[in-house]
Amino acid sequence: MPEMAFELSGAAIFATILVVVAVVIVFAGVKVVPQGNEYTLERFGRYTRTMRPGLHLIIPLVDRIGTRMNVMERVLDVPTQEVITRDNAMVAVDGVVFFQVLDAARAAYEVNQLELAILNLTMTNIRTVMGSMDLDELLSRRDEINSRLLNVVDEATSPWGVKVTRIEIKDIAPPRDLVDAMARQMKAEREKRAAVLEAEGDRAAQILRAEGEKQSTILEAEGRREAAFRDAEAREREAEAEGRATTMVSDAIAAGDVQAVNYFVAQKYVEALRDIASAPNGKVLFLPLEAAGVIGAIGGVAELTRQASQRGPAGDRPEPGGGDGDAGSAVPTTAPPWSST
Repeated sequence: MPEMAFELSGAAIFATILVVVAVVIVFAGVKVVPQGNEYTLERFGRYTRTMRPGLHLIIPLVDRIGTRMNVMERVLDVPTQEVITRDNAMVAVDGVVFFQVLDAARAAYEVNQLELAILNLTMTNIRTVMGSMDLDELLSRRDEINSRLLNVVDEATSPWGVKVTRIEIKDIAPPRDLVDAMARQMKAEREKRAAVLEAEGDRAAQILRAEGEKQSTILEAEGRREAAFRDAEAREREAEAEGRATTMVSDAIAAGDVQAVNYFVAQKYVEALRDIASAPNGKVLFLPLEAAGVIGAIGGVAELTRQASQRGPAGDRPEPGGGDGDAGSAVPTTAPPWSST
């Protein structure tokens, strides 16, 4: 009886061990791949397949997980390094690299230490690309540098099953003395542009002033031309009036009217007195003038005017001295001092 009990207890222990081993094997054959990751499966040390996110069953003790690969987009910091440009200027440069694993098997078995390889490849190409450019180009063409680096590094990492999505240069730091020289150069350039703009402004102002003076001269000349035209027209009308008056007086003289002659003589006499009185060197004028003679000349002018107004429409003239006795007696008969009558 004791021997039988021992045998039963040994069988129970063996069965329990088998159950535990079976459970362990079952759990070992069930694998869960989280989202954003991919696992490579190896059978006896050889790659067989890539397990995507989800539940997977494997053969324990035959299959094993080779590499747990993160397939999300990742970022690498490029440490600061010194780069000598084409014009022998030394600058300190750093940046960042964004990449994503597209093929977990190739990223696991085509390259060792994937992140280190991408980092060194990026640093090498930064020195190559930026070393072929001048300092001014480095500071002003950062987008072009990023684009060239992206094309080179992405092409180099493509056999590894990796996609480089972006490379950005974070900072470009020239030496302090070079920064001071660039500041002085920028200041000189701005001063030159300010002087050029000021000169252009002065030139534009002079051009505008010249245009204004030109327009003023043109308008002034046009005004003088218009004034000359008006003066000529006035002189022409004055000449016409003088001609008509001369014609009238000539007709009166032809008709035997002595008052017409007295009119012309009196007119010249008055004009001569006006010129003498208006002379700048004449202050006081003493002349033996006969006021009655001047009044008689003016009366002769009035007589001519009256006779002209009494002419008929057919051009009839009154007989000299044959007018109305009352009208003739109204004109003073005192002859001027130059008259012979």
